[in-house]
Amino acid sequence: MPVVPRRRLLLASAAVVAAPAWLTPALAQGPALRPTPRQTEGPFYPVSLPADSDADLLKNGQVAYGHGQPAWVEGTVTDLAGVPVSGAMVEIWQCDHQGHYHHPGDGNRADPAFQGFGRVSVGRDGRYRFRTLKPVPYAGRTPHIHVKVRLERRELLTTQLYVAGDPGNERDGIWRRLDEQARAAVTVPFTPGSDGLRALFPIAVQA
Repeated sequence: MPVVPRRRLLLASAAVVAAPAWLTPALAQGPALRPTPRQTEGPFYPVSLPADSDADLLKNGQVAYGHGQPAWVEGTVTDLAGVPVSGAMVEIWQCDHQGHYHHPGDGNRADPAFQGFGRVSVGRDGRYRFRTLKPVPYAGRTPHIHVKVRLERRELLTTQLYVAGDPGNERDGIWRRLDEQARAAVTVPFTPGSDGLRALFPIAVQA
């Protein structure tokens, strides 16, 4: 075994001890994370951002949306070393309970009470959280939520989140293009909780 100088050991130990509590788990993580797979943006990213673009997609302005199954979608944004990407912007967009988007390409047929798009900026812990709708299918697509991550002017990732166990996944051409490991990274369960369904979606990006 090579002999490591005592001074180097002391410096390494001091670095770990001095690291902020939120960063220490990342230092201990070890191997690099696999980046979250990229997916197509699709045709329905907003032409212009709605006036209400907060993290609650079930309330558009003062109007509440009462259809479908409410769900929390949450997770962390980290780099491939597991360090939170502070300041990253996470965006999501999806169709309403009838499979329609707020987009002229879909005839602007979405329920006006459904916000359809939201964005949040993550803090030092890298966490994000949205209140939204468990996604539903529409013609040609399995249920999914579009996700985009930006850092300042850079786009770090565009992907899609899928519902674990949905029978439509195996028939969806975009989902099927992914290998088994990539599918596992973007396909998550929506589990019951005290205030609705909950989906945990950790995101790893090359920052």
